[in-house]
Amino acid sequence: MAQLPEERLDALEERFVWLENSMADNPDPDTYVKLAKEYADLGPVIESVRAYKKVLAAIADAREMMAGEDREMAEMAEVELAELEEQRDGLVDRIRLQLLPRDAADDKSVIIELRAGTGGDEAALFAGDLFRMYQRYAELKRWKLSVLEQNEGEMGGYREIIASITGVGAYARLKFESGVHRVQRVPDTESSGRIHTSAATVAVLPDVEDVDVEIRPEDLRIDTMRASGAGGQHVNTTDSAVRITHLPSGIVVVASEKSQHQNRATAMKLLRARLYEEQKNARDRERADARRDQVGSGDRSERIRTYNFPQGRVTDHRISLTLYKLDKVIAGDGLDELIDALVTDHQAMQLAAMDDGD
Repeated sequence: MAQLPEERLDALEERFVWLENSMADNPDPDTYVKLAKEYADLGPVIESVRAYKKVLAAIADAREMMAGEDREMAEMAEVELAELEEQRDGLVDRIRLQLLPRDAADDKSVIIELRAGTGGDEAALFAGDLFRMYQRYAELKRWKLSVLEQNEGEMGGYREIIASITGVGAYARLKFESGVHRVQRVPDTESSGRIHTSAATVAVLPDVEDVDVEIRPEDLRIDTMRASGAGGQHVNTTDSAVRITHLPSGIVVVASEKSQHQNRATAMKLLRARLYEEQKNARDRERADARRDQVGSGDRSERIRTYNFPQGRVTDHRISLTLYKLDKVIAGDGLDELIDALVTDHQAMQLAAMDDGD
């Protein structure tokens, strides 16, 4: 059985009590909010720790009874001990998961960017399918989705579409979707029935606030320009599109809807998200090489999933999982099964690293 860091558990309990007392001392509102958030975050693990310690005490009592001279009581204690040890092992597993380091962005909303890759018109159509999959998934989770920028394909779908998905925990679930998605199917325009392969890229970025990323005005170059549209449609006749260049990083973002004011706000929102992601990736690269291949690294150059329509299957290559539920997955209803498996695999890798003392 894996061991728990007892000293850390004691320290967490002490911190929890301190937070409780500090909130009772009537701090100022801002301080109270910070204390309350940490208190709420610690609550579940403290509940588990206290249950674990209670079970350990009961195990000690049962063993003492087994060593006594009353054989009837000893036999009862032996049965109880087996049940208590099972409870203890379950609590150990739960606490180990609760002690894993959390991504600071997990509770945040997201910005999701989908772009057609190789495959021409079919890739744009596939990007549209993926967008509708995430749109439906957001509905099921009761998250709010708003399109920030879109560039439609000539035959439908999207060459590019960027949307915000607002909801607590959206990033924790969707961050595993970053990467290259590949589709294998017979296009409607293919008369011979030949299967085509095309791809689309998905980038999932945490929707961060001003306090998460420092952007100095002097580091920005802001240009206005005339918006363009697919096939000459929806083209603005005024310079309403906004392009912002972050000079230190070279990151360029563009927003080209009808309102210049809204485009500026959208472009800044995109810039913050991309800068945050760049800083996060830089921190990740500083870690051990073994960590770079972990699930959720956000490496968009890697093919992560294949959707094979003729066989009705979807395969996630990171965890070698194949589901013959393509219709449910692409409709958004079956996406949780893939994400749950990715989360479990990610946690297993973290636990292995923790056990190795990394």
